Amino acid sequence: MIPAGYRNSNAIRTGRGRLRTVPAIAQHAGVRAGISLIGFGFAIFQFFYKFHQSPEFTDARFPNAAWYFGLALIFCGIMAALLSILQYRWTLRYLWSGGFAAIAGMASEAKQTPLYAMSFLLVLIGLFAFFAVLLRLV
Repeated sequence: MIPAGYRNSNAIRTGRGRLRTVPAIAQHAGVRAGISLIGFGFAIFQFFYKFHQSPEFTDARFPNAAWYFGLALIFCGIMAALLSILQYRWTLRYLWSGGFAAIAGMASEAKQTPLYAMSFLLVLIGLFAFFAVLLRLV
């Protein structure tokens, strides 16, 4: 059954396009935020770690502040990636249920996309960066 606002073919195509776009935008925004936070946290740590090793450096008031800040940013990036996975999943389930199922797509259920694989890879990279910084392996 097609909802009343989607009787003509142009409205159906527009509605389907919007339904495919909304979860993808939410997922990509979370992935972009995760990549940025992980990369920036790692860069902050690397910069100040190398800076502290230079001979011109004098003792800082909080010598481990950059280490903590880098770890916090990396952790926030991992959490952003995990939350974007959950949000994408919730949005897809919502769009494939109830009244939206008729206009959600041609198949009886959602197609698998590489977004899950990309997000999980990002989480693994973030975990590697987190433990590399935590154990000061870099």
